[in-house]
Amino acid sequence: MRDTRAELLSQAETLVRGRGYAGFSYADLAEAVGIRKASIHHHFPTKVDLGAALVAAYADRYHTALAAIRADMPDGPGRIASYGQLYLGGVEQGLGCLCAALAIEGEALPERLRGDIATFFEGHLAWLETVLREGQADGSVRSGPEPAVLARYVIATLEGALLMERLFASPAAFSGTLAVLVDGLRPRTR
Repeated sequence: MRDTRAELLSQAETLVRGRGYAGFSYADLAEAVGIRKASIHHHFPTKVDLGAALVAAYADRYHTALAAIRADMPDGPGRIASYGQLYLGGVEQGLGCLCAALAIEGEALPERLRGDIATFFEGHLAWLETVLREGQADGSVRSGPEPAVLARYVIATLEGALLMERLFASPAAFSGTLAVLVDGLRPRTR
């Protein structure tokens, strides 16, 4: 049986990650899924409702991935490397991070979506801060910089690398940036 709602979310995510929120319409989405525009309104009465559902589904996927990383990787640098690998899929597909693509539109976005995106990134910052703080405590992450500052640095580096390597279609260059980032987090040896 066809899951139209799931198809709509999947295709809308691709459109937003490729074109931005303002760069697609329900007509584009209807064409991508092969249904009438009116059918979209049955599932998502407004574009804001669709955007909120996209962010929620994206956040849920990341939540699951972050829990798996914490369970599977024993140290801070390994966890950050695995976190960075989540971004690599976007580079390989020529797509940006959904929430970054939305955040770029800033004040042009409805307030509800700005709040949802801020919540998404706040969750990532908190997860990264915990990972980095634990890494400093166990000696796997260099001491010195505050974990909260390092968390912002990690996201800024990965989002910037994703944006640049999406333009250049270079997953290898993204992987190189990730390697330098992770190496810079390790304790310095003398």
